[in-house]
Amino acid sequence: MIRAHFFNNTQLASSSILTLTTPLSRRQFVRGSTYCAAVVGIATTGCSRFSSAPTIQPFAPVLTGKVFDLSIGYLPVNFIGSEQQAIAVNGSVPAPTLRWREGDTVTIRVTNYLAVDTSIHWHGIILPSEMDGVPGMSYAGIKPGETFTYQFPLQQSGTYWYHSHSGFQEATGLFGAIVIEPKMPEPTRFDSEHVVLLSDWSYTSPETLYANLKKQSGYYNYQQRTAGDLWRDVQKDGIKATWSKRAMWNQMRMSDHDISDAGASAYTYLMNGVTPAEGWRGVFKAGEKVRLRFINGSSMTIFDVRIPGLKMTVVAADGQAVQSVTVDEFRLGVAETYDVVVEPASESAYTIFAQNIDRTGYARGTLAARAGLNALIPALDPAPVLSHADMGMGDMQGMDHSAGDMSGGAGVDHSTMDMSGDAHSPASGLIALGKAGFGSSASIVHAATEFGAHVDARAMSPISGLHDPGLGLRDNLRLYGRKVLNYGDLHNLYATLDPREPTREIQLHLTGNMHRYQWSINGLGFMQAEPVVLKYGERVRFLLVNDTMMTHPIHLHGLWSELETGDACYIPRKHTVLVQPGASISYLVTANSRGRWAYHCHLLMHMLGMMREVRVV
Repeated sequence: MIRAHFFNNTQLASSSILTLTTPLSRRQFVRGSTYCAAVVGIATTGCSRFSSAPTIQPFAPVLTGKVFDLSIGYLPVNFIGSEQQAIAVNGSVPAPTLRWREGDTVTIRVTNYLAVDTSIHWHGIILPSEMDGVPGMSYAGIKPGETFTYQFPLQQSGTYWYHSHSGFQEATGLFGAIVIEPKMPEPTRFDSEHVVLLSDWSYTSPETLYANLKKQSGYYNYQQRTAGDLWRDVQKDGIKATWSKRAMWNQMRMSDHDISDAGASAYTYLMNGVTPAEGWRGVFKAGEKVRLRFINGSSMTIFDVRIPGLKMTVVAADGQAVQSVTVDEFRLGVAETYDVVVEPASESAYTIFAQNIDRTGYARGTLAARAGLNALIPALDPAPVLSHADMGMGDMQGMDHSAGDMSGGAGVDHSTMDMSGDAHSPASGLIALGKAGFGSSASIVHAATEFGAHVDARAMSPISGLHDPGLGLRDNLRLYGRKVLNYGDLHNLYATLDPREPTREIQLHLTGNMHRYQWSINGLGFMQAEPVVLKYGERVRFLLVNDTMMTHPIHLHGLWSELETGDACYIPRKHTVLVQPGASISYLVTANSRGRWAYHCHLLMHMLGMMREVRVV
């Protein structure tokens, strides 16, 4: 038995006792043997409150109960042969999994042993704004040597996660899983379960990663076009068409191979803190239905997940129960969660395979009936290539790349436009609103702030992102026989709680300049923009238009984003919504929690600019 200890040697809840069922791996041993150095490292920064060295966890522990003590400090880790400093919670990277129960009120005392401020945001948890954990909005953060007490009632159940909202701390280990058990019996039958927490880890500091991307946005992209690609295009399309296409991309100073900011050249991908070389292992018993709780806790990586040889029945999205849909593969955006149920055959083993969106690397694990069983690791799929449609320009006329103004009065900003009241005719000067659950009927309008060198593209004819599984997944059924989940497949298990029609619509454009690595909303960075103000109790539609060539996971704190999938009676609720390149998507929001809420892209290095404050007053 190993009992976890806090940095200040206080008592853990009795439920925190861990039982070791497998021997320590080399990586886990190295983590433990170097932990005392972390204590010395922190003490030299002025945090000298340690009474004894805590015990390293061999894997992320599971903590249960209503009262928790979490300590945040430095920890040397060694994932692939080189030691680097991480930020750990209770001596663990990833942080401990917290298991709560719906209806309880939880108290979490968080003590900061870092040399800098820290914070914890409870991602997807509906709570009072002062408990949300965003420095500068909900509170001042947690100073070095101080303890902050979070306390809030649990109004939901499902799979969620928590992470720092301070600087780049999330990228260096400060994240963990949350499982909230329902008060009522589970609507889905299963016999056992595993949390599958995906993350990315770099031996280059996130500050350096960001600096390199600012200097050259393609710094980590080793999948650029070659002379061989050019020759193949000429053979396929002819010289004239190939030259025209290449001229268009060159004029935009963009690459059709620019799928993600930093792939496997910068990151190692982890599953429950375990590298692909070692492979995380989960065990099942013969005849069991196994629930897998997938969480994307990475800082910059979108994963495509499949288990060769096993169908996956999706039963929850972002913690909320949905009508079951069986698929072979799904895209897991940064901060999204999906729960799936699988029925593995007796005496078998299966690879849980999560390849990154640009197909340069993967995280993986093994689901096996017993120790010693292994499964083949599939090859990475071919790298996807951006098309005109992905740029909102299906006819090559659908995207504007001018730096100047555009005729037609494009200065209308839907984020401040008053569209309250009933639907109006176009002659009234207000846009007729689409029916709740079926999406927006508004025209795409670009704000005046979107014009200039800070925005390099504007999608004039964005495609719908609702029934499109995404770049690199669209042809998988035809090519490989793999059915891929799309947002249009999602329908809430329970009836829509707020059936009202929206009274106004807020259209926001995800914007940026790829070449300069600048990110914004409606052409404005966070510090330049006014808050989006919602009136308490109102029902509002958000229409997001992605004017960039990157996929952005957009997270609204404190309020549900109710995805309009064409079923008004069973609208699925999410906390994070993927918006594909050159695409639009809409969701409804009921402003039922007062306060200041963050609203941002969850790609950590985009968040610095692609962020707004939402105020419910």
